[in-house]
Amino acid sequence: MNKEQTPIYLFTGFLESGKTKMIQETLEDQNFNDGCKILLIVCEEGIEEYDPTRFYGQNVRQLVIENESDLTPELLAEYEKKHVIDRVVIEYNGMWQLDTLYAALPRNWFIFQQLFFADASSILAYNANMRSLVFDKLKDADTVMFNRVDGVDRNELHKLVRAVSRRAQIAYDVGDELEYDTIEDPLPFDVNAPVVTIEDRDYAFFYRDLGESLPEWDGRTVKFKGMIARNPQLGKNAIIIGRHVMTCCADDIAFSGMVCNFKRDVPFKTGEWLIVTAELRVQKHKMYGGDGPVLYALDSALTSEPRDPLAVFY
Repeated sequence: MNKEQTPIYLFTGFLESGKTKMIQETLEDQNFNDGCKILLIVCEEGIEEYDPTRFYGQNVRQLVIENESDLTPELLAEYEKKHVIDRVVIEYNGMWQLDTLYAALPRNWFIFQQLFFADASSILAYNANMRSLVFDKLKDADTVMFNRVDGVDRNELHKLVRAVSRRAQIAYDVGDELEYDTIEDPLPFDVNAPVVTIEDRDYAFFYRDLGESLPEWDGRTVKFKGMIARNPQLGKNAIIIGRHVMTCCADDIAFSGMVCNFKRDVPFKTGEWLIVTAELRVQKHKMYGGDGPVLYALDSALTSEPRDPLAVFY
């Protein structure tokens, strides 16, 4: 078995989104297909088919997986045992969950690049009707490529991506070239204000930015409304405060909170709502198992539950 690290180039998207065309061109490119042993895993067969005779060199093997249930660790491990694999290219079925793929990957395989392809004329409808599947493909994407963009509002495409990821690069296929997204994407709150005030509607964006840019929040003062959760491990002068956040659908609603310390014991109860102004420090804490946002309350007051207690991105 090849125990070297094997890079994966993962192409995701729905039918007729342009995945096959891009992979075909990639495998025809001598700069990518440089003679190493390449495994092409095809999980979705659309109208367009591959033409292996045009691949640069005859070093590409294909593995077709027709059913999501067939994608197992045993299948890939057995294939790797029989063949030398230097690089993996995957055309993934847009209707399959990525967790199925992640669970099946051999330990020495790693995703080097993940690209999401979308037909701009239909992706907004997909998002309206199959939000969880769209979110699943966007959340880890390095690059999002939109084609058939004529007549489509790019601001809506931009918002679709940014509601899930701030780091993904966005590109538009306009024929013979790519145009990269230049729409400014400011946060919905002023991070440079003396007190960064987080409105109820913006808590999800605030919490996501903490996860993506935690060091930048160290030492800032924040003010927001959150629900209290008591934990005996924290003692009487600390609470967890946050909101339930829905990332894509009802199944993934989770309480997203952070430790908040007070100078004295506090009588707050789990389920009560609090407006807190606090200094945010990035510190190691047992509740995080490492570095995380630790709040030190400067001011607080009990308040009523907001009109919409659930924090969302859209």
